[in-house]
Amino acid sequence: MNYTKSLQGKHLITTQDWGKGELDTVLGLAKEMKKDRFHHPLSKSLENKSFFMFFFNPSVRTRQSFEVAATELGGHALFLEPKSMRLKTATTAGETIEDATRVMSRYACGLGIRILEDKIPHYGAGEDLIREYAQYSDIPVVSMAHDKYHPCQGLADIISIQEHLGELRGKKTLLIWGHGALARSWCSVQEYLLIASRYGMSINLAYPEGYDLDPEVIEQTKKNCEQNSQEFNITNDVKEGYDGVNVVYSRNWMSPQAYRNNKLHKEEEIEKALKFKEWICNKEKMKLTNDALFTHPMPIDRGNEVTDEVASSSRSIIYDVAENRLHVQKAVMALTMGEY
Repeated sequence: MNYTKSLQGKHLITTQDWGKGELDTVLGLAKEMKKDRFHHPLSKSLENKSFFMFFFNPSVRTRQSFEVAATELGGHALFLEPKSMRLKTATTAGETIEDATRVMSRYACGLGIRILEDKIPHYGAGEDLIREYAQYSDIPVVSMAHDKYHPCQGLADIISIQEHLGELRGKKTLLIWGHGALARSWCSVQEYLLIASRYGMSINLAYPEGYDLDPEVIEQTKKNCEQNSQEFNITNDVKEGYDGVNVVYSRNWMSPQAYRNNKLHKEEEIEKALKFKEWICNKEKMKLTNDALFTHPMPIDRGNEVTDEVASSSRSIIYDVAENRLHVQKAVMALTMGEY
């Protein structure tokens, strides 16, 4: 594979910011790295380099997959918690984002940031913060999930579906809201809408009234579908979207009313969401599909978003997606931060 150096130094905040060819390059390299995991020609591309990881919010897969990715590329990942650093906030004195970023740019080869839900005062604040870091950074900034987008998750979703279905143009997917007790942000589902539509999938989006997503993301998804001559349908019916689809993605997400007065009202969101018990992905609904794959970014709220029977079925690709987070992140890091 010809590794273009055009991606060196490039930030990844959402896949929508990258050209389709650039995404293809990442996915192609990720497939190579998965096949030749420990002996790929770029396996030392981060040798003697360090990757900083800012975790405003905790994780399981994200921290593990980025740390393993850095190690397998010959580098090292440092786990950093902003709360233990003297950073300026809206209520405390400290170092500015500009100063902190310019210093970190002289230490590390890249910076990952994860900021979600209760660590922001309103929707969009995480997006603003990560783009401010990118503004002052001389090294690539990668979103490890923020309130609006989750690019590495989107890449893992697409490569996993490709592994099972091949060419995605003309395939149909359902993204459906699931009731649950986690009050999840919009990042993973919005990234999925954008990247699935970029890759030519026809999209059904289903959710109860009152759970609309970001209007800008919806409009961009419509444009992506139109450019690929595919359909984009939105329904508030709990079963309609399943009809004939090839992939089902069931996940809970919070309502647009979750943030009020600069605060996330998490308990209210959970109480409200648990009333929609019919919005669970189960075997009966999956029978309406075209023998669809089931996917989810994890962690899964089993028994609420989806039944165990579906999540653990032979058509479930949840563990493939989780594994592929490692491979796509290795590809992103090698191409944007590595030497080759």
